[in-house]
Amino acid sequence: MAGLKYLLWLATRHGLPPQRGAELLEYFGTAEAAYFAGPEEYDGLRLPPLLRQSLQDKRLDGAEVILDRCSQLGVRILTCVDAGYPERLLQLRDYPLVLYTLGRSIHFDEELAIAIVGARKCTPYGVGMAEEIAAGLARAGALVISGIAQGIDSAAVGAALRAGGTAVSVLACGLDVCYPPSSRRLYQDLAAAGTLISEHPPGTPILRGCFPVRNRIISGLSVGVTAVEACAGRSGTLITSLLALDQGRDLFAVPGPANAPMSAGTNGLISRGEAKLVRDAGDILEEYRGRFSLRPRRPAAPAWREPEPRPAPAAPVEREVTPPEQEKPPVEELPLLPQERWRAMADQEREILTCLTGACLTADQLLKRHDMNATQVNTSLTAQHSQGIWRELPGRRFQAAVRLK
Repeated sequence: MAGLKYLLWLATRHGLPPQRGAELLEYFGTAEAAYFAGPEEYDGLRLPPLLRQSLQDKRLDGAEVILDRCSQLGVRILTCVDAGYPERLLQLRDYPLVLYTLGRSIHFDEELAIAIVGARKCTPYGVGMAEEIAAGLARAGALVISGIAQGIDSAAVGAALRAGGTAVSVLACGLDVCYPPSSRRLYQDLAAAGTLISEHPPGTPILRGCFPVRNRIISGLSVGVTAVEACAGRSGTLITSLLALDQGRDLFAVPGPANAPMSAGTNGLISRGEAKLVRDAGDILEEYRGRFSLRPRRPAAPAWREPEPRPAPAAPVEREVTPPEQEKPPVEELPLLPQERWRAMADQEREILTCLTGACLTADQLLKRHDMNATQVNTSLTAQHSQGIWRELPGRRFQAAVRLK
C-alpha cells in the first residue's frame, strides 16, 4: 500500500506531463525513491520551476483522498508496476503511471483490441459504418475501444455492447465525471457491461488539451485503430491516427464520398498509404487471422438499453396502454402513399415503410428484426424522413407518416 501511495503522489504532481512522469520513474527506479529525493537530486534533470516545486511537496494526503474516493466508487487502481498493467502501454514513451478502471477487468494484451474513432459532428453514413464495423468485431470476439463522446465514439461502443461484445471507453476526466452529460446512459452501460478507463483520479474535471493526451491511451491499448470520419486539418481523429502510426499500431480507414467534408481526413489517410481501406469488420479481422484466439459472441440485449421515450399523456383507467413498440399510428388520419411513389422507392425503403406501418421502431430494432444493412437503414431513415414518408418520435423511434392502400 505504501508503494501505491508514492505512485499516486508522483502521478499527481502539478506540471508533470506523461512522458516526464515515465522518465522520472525510470531515473529514480521507484516512486518511493523519487519521493525521498532531496532538492539537489533534481538539479541534473532540468525540471520546470512548477514541477520542481511540486516534487518538493511531500504531503501524501492527496493520495489518501484518492484511495478513499476510489474505495467509495468501486474504482480499481492499476499502476505501471503491477503485473496486470497492459504491456502495450509500457511500450509507449509516455505511458500512464496509474490507470483507474471501472467495470470489467480486461487482459488487454490477450485481446484483439480495435479502436474506432471519428468525428463528433458525423453523418448518418458515418454512424452506420461505425455501428456496423463495431458490431461485426464484437460478434467475432474482438474488443472495441473508443471514447464516449457523441458521434462516432458512442456509436461504436454502443453497437459493440448491443452485439454482446466487450467495449472500453477511455475518458479524459475522472471516472466519476460523465462528459458529455448526454452520454450518461452509455456511461452506465459501460460501467455495468464494459469498462471505463482514465489516467486521472476521481473528481478530475475536463481540462483544455486533455483529449489529445487521452487519445494516446486509446491507440496504445489497441493493436489497430479504425478512423471512420474526419474532416481535413488537425482533428482529434487524425491526431489519434498519427499516434497509432507513431506507436507502431495498424491503421485502418473507412472511405467516404470524394466531395464529402467529413470524409476528407479518412480519404487522405487512404490516398497517402497511411491507412488500409476497410469496408466492414471482415476487412479488419482478416489482418489478424490466426494471431488471436477469438470467441464469437451472440447479441446480449441486457447489456444495453434503448433510450427512454418521453412519458405518454395520462390515459383513462379503462384504456389499455400498449408498449411504445406496439403503438398503432392513427391510420385513418394518415395520407395515402401514391402508387407511383411506392414504385419509385428502393426495395429497402419499401421494407422499412412496411415495418413502420403500425409500429414504432428504432433503427437498431429494424436491424435486429429484419437483418437489414446498417448503413442503408440509417441513410434511408434520414433521407425519407425529410420527404415525409415516416416521422421521428421521442427516443429516436420512427413510424410511418403515410398509409399503404
